[in-house]
Amino acid sequence: MRRPLEGLRVIDLGSRVSAPFCAGILGEQGAEVIKIEEPGRGDRLRELGPYVEDGDELYSLYWSVEGRGRKSVTIDLRRPQGQEIFRSLAATSDVVCESFRPGTLERWDIDPSRLPPQVVTARFSVFGQDGPKSLQPGLNGNALAFSGLMHLTGDPDRPPARPGVNIAGYLTGLFAAQAITSLLYERDARGTGTGGVIDVYMYGSVLRIMEWTIAAYDRLGMVRNRSADSLDIAAPVGNYASRDSRYVYIVGGSQTFFERLCRAMERPDLVADERFATAAARARNRADINAIVSQWVSEADADDIEARCVACDVPAGKIYDVADLTADEHVLARGDICTVQDPIVGPVRQQAPFPRVLGEVPSAPSGAPRVGEHTDEVLSEVVGLSGTELDSLRAEGII
Repeated sequence: MRRPLEGLRVIDLGSRVSAPFCAGILGEQGAEVIKIEEPGRGDRLRELGPYVEDGDELYSLYWSVEGRGRKSVTIDLRRPQGQEIFRSLAATSDVVCESFRPGTLERWDIDPSRLPPQVVTARFSVFGQDGPKSLQPGLNGNALAFSGLMHLTGDPDRPPARPGVNIAGYLTGLFAAQAITSLLYERDARGTGTGGVIDVYMYGSVLRIMEWTIAAYDRLGMVRNRSADSLDIAAPVGNYASRDSRYVYIVGGSQTFFERLCRAMERPDLVADERFATAAARARNRADINAIVSQWVSEADADDIEARCVACDVPAGKIYDVADLTADEHVLARGDICTVQDPIVGPVRQQAPFPRVLGEVPSAPSGAPRVGEHTDEVLSEVVGLSGTELDSLRAEGII
């Protein structure tokens, strides 16, 4: 397989999701990823469920997924000797991903100003490295709330809802990985020899995908609100309950898709109905057209509805849970699920690396390491510490 980032070394100095996910993406594209963890305790993500039993302890499957594909080195960064080791390790590296509260690395003398100029440092936070809110604590939900996305999520007559997964954390990691590769390209391909510092804040990644929300407020005074599974600007669009208690997501908002949906429904009369004759008219009368589609879907099983829509080239499909997804013939044929050999629980099916080079099926990453599993290997081979030095540092609790 092609590994375009092979030869790069990335230090994962993050916790939870965003910074480690960014480092993991770079690792899946070939970079060596070294995770720095607190001696004894390790990354906080190791403490989050769901869990499987490992003897008398509980093992996090969250960690099994997001800790994979890297080496674990334990260093106490609060102590001067640990900071010195980190600076030595960073001097041999290309990228540092960190997610401490702004100012923490400065207090520890391991901030970007203390690192070689060729290093690219991605600094993850909720609110950014400066500004009135920069020191406020927060996680995914805070970023979703502050960015406005949570306000748009859910039913209009109910409280805002949190999306089911850590959208802000993962999205921030994706944006950061792209920015990191951009600076590496500038450093290497353009020959500047200089890395740089990226301010990666979680609410900013969500804000960037908020579509037309700000523009419509600026020019139209429109405050966008929750619209459940439908859209204010297009109809029919939404999740419709079938006879067999499944849900089918159908998109018929554009004129082309609406006409195709009418053929699937065997309702050509709807195309000529002045309430639904144009996209703008359907948006105004979305309650009426959505009710008609809902009635149609309710009279047949989900498989049948999906088949009728697909036969007429309508974007539609059953809403899957994880059991549906992992058994789907398309997912299996594409290799979207891989088996990772976890050192604690053995083979575990997980999401395969993404995206991929066309024609290649990505290989499974190595399993998430035990706490400090690679400390001696990395600090001896990369930093050059002797066995005696490692024993002394371990006795003092620095590694």
